Amino acid sequence: MVEIAPKPVRGEVSRNVQGAIQIVDSQDVQVTNWLLEEAQPSVRYHALVDLLDRKADDPDVKAALSTIRRVGWARDLLRTQKPTGYWEAHEPRTVREWVSFLRFPRFGSSIWKGIILSDLGLTAADRRIRRLADLIFEYKLHLSSEVNFFTEEVCIVGNTARMLTRFGYGEDRRVRKLYDWMIEDQREDGGWNCAAGKPGTLDCWEALSAFESVPKANRTAAMERSVSRGAEFYLERKLFEEGRRYAPWFRFHYPTHYYYDLLVGLEVLTGLGYAGDRRLQPALRILREKRQSDGTWFLDGFILTKGREVVAGP
Repeated sequence: MVEIAPKPVRGEVSRNVQGAIQIVDSQDVQVTNWLLEEAQPSVRYHALVDLLDRKADDPDVKAALSTIRRVGWARDLLRTQKPTGYWEAHEPRTVREWVSFLRFPRFGSSIWKGIILSDLGLTAADRRIRRLADLIFEYKLHLSSEVNFFTEEVCIVGNTARMLTRFGYGEDRRVRKLYDWMIEDQREDGGWNCAAGKPGTLDCWEALSAFESVPKANRTAAMERSVSRGAEFYLERKLFEEGRRYAPWFRFHYPTHYYYDLLVGLEVLTGLGYAGDRRLQPALRILREKRQSDGTWFLDGFILTKGREVVAGP
């Protein structure tokens, strides 16, 4: 059994050089146990796997994973899905609607719902996820179509690749083609940019995040080279040193969608195995400074459907 404790009191979480989280004091135990509460099985699942290093065959992990679709945020989101797999009012009736279908309006359409569901831990084991994936393959990843994501800006390509990989389609040739495009589109400096002809920018994190979602054993040599160059791009800049200080990067968001912040950078780099790199220390210091007295962090902001950031901190 996993212990469930009251809401947190005080303390600090650290990672060892291999990247595994160590529960180092009583406050960390309290925070972890709070995250393990059953009201949101997605949070519980990620706490078991990411904080406690439980394996996929662990009974608590299996139980939490099987509950995600029935309880909490994922259930609420899936209840609004149409029977055929989309969230839009209807399937496309014109060429313009066909082009926009699943992707627009930005942050409110089906692909963006799918990204959140993949964050929450749902996979193609659920038929509703399979229906959504089938629509994405049909409308956005059809190899013979002139309108597809295979040469699109890397932001939507990376988000889509990460989502489908988490859903369980990482070995599908159409998803692999998305990864091929991200490798080809990587800039000379190791970063990515949604604007053609521009050098890499920290703001364009989606490609590296997509590579992080691919198990290391499943990455090709080309993927590994791309990851190494991309990680170095971020580490050289300590995750936030790019021109003048940009305030939104220091606010924690969810959903992140297209938006970068320090927590995104830390999640991606530690997930890729760079937790012990000393160049993460400035970002980790900021993370510690933002921690509240009860051991938690505020959600500093969120993004509205029209793309405007709402600052929601204290």
